[in-house]
Amino acid sequence: MTDSSTPKRVLVTGATGYIGGRLVPRLLEAGYTVRVLVRSPQKLTDVPWRDQVEVVEGDLGDAAQVASACVDVDVVYYLVHSMGGKGDFEQTELDAAEHVAAGAAAAGVSRIVYLGGLHPEGVELSKHLRSRTEVGRILLASGVPTIVLQAGVVIGSGSTSFEMIRHLTDILPYMPAPRWVRNFIQPIAVRDVLHYLLASAEVDRDVNRAFDIGGPDVLRYGQMMNGYAVEAGLPQRPIAPLPVLTPWLASQWVNLVTPIPRRLASPIIESLLVDCVMGDHDIDAVIPPPEGGLTGYRRAVRLALQRMRDGEVETSWRNATVDGAPSDPLPSDPDWAGHTVYIDLKERKTSAGADRLFSVIESIGGENGWYSFPLAWAIRGWMDKLVGGVGLRRGRDDPQHLSVGDALDFWRVEYLERGRMLRLRAEMRVPGLAWLEMSATPVGDGSVYRQRAVFFPKGLGGRLYWFAILPFHGIIFNGMANRITEAAVALPSESSAQRKSRVGPVSPEEHEAVDSAEADMQASRPTPEAAE
Repeated sequence: MTDSSTPKRVLVTGATGYIGGRLVPRLLEAGYTVRVLVRSPQKLTDVPWRDQVEVVEGDLGDAAQVASACVDVDVVYYLVHSMGGKGDFEQTELDAAEHVAAGAAAAGVSRIVYLGGLHPEGVELSKHLRSRTEVGRILLASGVPTIVLQAGVVIGSGSTSFEMIRHLTDILPYMPAPRWVRNFIQPIAVRDVLHYLLASAEVDRDVNRAFDIGGPDVLRYGQMMNGYAVEAGLPQRPIAPLPVLTPWLASQWVNLVTPIPRRLASPIIESLLVDCVMGDHDIDAVIPPPEGGLTGYRRAVRLALQRMRDGEVETSWRNATVDGAPSDPLPSDPDWAGHTVYIDLKERKTSAGADRLFSVIESIGGENGWYSFPLAWAIRGWMDKLVGGVGLRRGRDDPQHLSVGDALDFWRVEYLERGRMLRLRAEMRVPGLAWLEMSATPVGDGSVYRQRAVFFPKGLGGRLYWFAILPFHGIIFNGMANRITEAAVALPSESSAQRKSRVGPVSPEEHEAVDSAEADMQASRPTPEAAE
């Protein structure tokens, strides 16, 4: 433990998530020393506060790693939820809570803060709300003073709940909906959630209980949709409750008409089956509301929309870890990785400089598209949606710039050397592991574009899949290479807008220059272990 004259040391779990990624910089601003426990430290590579925190690699499922992370810590924030977990995710969450409870107690931690879910008493809860309630119970019984903040629908730019409301309202002029659209909900602005989380670190140690938190408005879900419509300048949406639309069917519907994948839509919809409003306002006696009062729903929507227009979305549901998606990096030499490997390589020479070429590469996807055969990409996205994948409409947070760990449609940014190379790891449902790599290498007065698709098939199905799509690759990937280089030449810059594109095969000398440059890039970074 630190003495009272030194800043409190805080451990944040879930720092790569929606809430945790916003809480960390606010803790730093408030003067706390911050340690984060994350499974994938590379996801923090480009966050602005990376160099101000201590990063510990570990998993809440490993008791020893959790115990080690809790040493010399005053406050532990537990901000991890298995929103889209498969299998026995409830037991996984309970085990993680037990590990945090035991580790915090052994280390002499003075406070645990947990963000749970708002729920009514005396009714049967969905498995996700039930799991969150049980996690809170375990932490409260740990012997470490614990505050459990129970929040309902969180409204903020990039939050899953807000994005679901936004897309349903934007897309559908008429909303057929289940009966639960008439249930009452007490939404809370993300800024107010952060206010309560931050203040919880300084609450007296004799406080050990759960508190309901919510905004000033109690609304029906249909009212929330039409409140969004007003703020977005849209007409009011007629809503017709349907008795036959079960939660499972509703999640399928949301999955198909919005970018929200089924695994994230399901727990939100399940939580709407009952009224979710505050049972009391006891929190006011422990943590006063923020200066100026709590944020109303309409104002929260207005602020979220403004953040989106300004391109200032701090964190987003898009970057949540996809359950079951591969996380192993591409081996530095796929041919020697112990896999059957299929590679589709395209190279183009262009008069555009490498910096301009890479600016086109980095802006790929989302609203900017993939530069080739849009219908084929759209069909692939719909196919992925139909089998419960993320689909193509997940988009990207920033239209021009990417960071390691960013979600990009149905890809994830695995490696980024700005100005030189971008590697994407596939998160769509495929029978194997897939990557797409694009690089820009200076050669003479121009540059060379190299595009490499790598696929490790899984079993016979993976091999058949590759050969089935091979004819489409000839169209899609050739078109991508041609149009990306053409777009780089067309970028207005100096006199290059008047220079003609030199798209064509790469000469042996230029090929050697590209290989040498990329070999230097490979040698300059750690060699990842081969995918298992």
